[in-house]
Amino acid sequence: MYEAVHARPDGASTVARQALTAADYGYDGIVVRNHVDERATYDAETVAGEYGIDVVTGVEVRADAPAQASGHVGNARSSQTIVAVHGGDAEMNRFAVEQPTVDVLAHPMRADGDFNHVLAAAAAENGVRVEFSLARVLREEGGRRVRTIQALRKLRELVADADAPYVVSADPFSHLQIRAPRELVAVGETIGFDADAVRDGLAEWGRLAERNRDRRSDAFVEPGVRIDETDEE
Repeated sequence: MYEAVHARPDGASTVARQALTAADYGYDGIVVRNHVDERATYDAETVAGEYGIDVVTGVEVRADAPAQASGHVGNARSSQTIVAVHGGDAEMNRFAVEQPTVDVLAHPMRADGDFNHVLAAAAAENGVRVEFSLARVLREEGGRRVRTIQALRKLRELVADADAPYVVSADPFSHLQIRAPRELVAVGETIGFDADAVRDGLAEWGRLAERNRDRRSDAFVEPGVRIDETDEE
């Protein structure tokens, strides 16, 4: 299972500190998902070797309009293993799910929560993972937490009906906000999610990273087509 984190300067903790905590909590890896204008400086292989945990390079594209986001996605696709789009409003949610080059629509219910069955179907068609972010369930109180839970339940129904792919995260901006997988499973069950679905959403980050790394390898030609090194020789 993997957690997708924001590290310094986007968050309060370094990539190394996030990796150490995630490893201690039993994660197999972390995805560094800093916003495109707050890139972290780190060596993924060095951190991974130090803490015995996979470190996946990534970016969360945050933009004012789809045209700007499109440029950032294109630039990031060749250098980052996972490319997410900062969602939460209707325009950016729609842009993200309609782009096969986007891996994850991050926290689509964050702002006005404009997500519907049409967008869920588009996410399923284009293979864009919809994120179930537990951040506000963990960190808000009172009415805001109640509204967040209601929004997540609505999102769960839309994603399930469309059979769209998804990921789960606590979206931590500090190592202090990382929660162990069992804790996120417990939170998910409390608000109406199936335990296995939460585990699967945490594991999906790792499967996505493995797929994208494979696609960036020299042997990959297109889905279902690879260069056989023996034949090449």
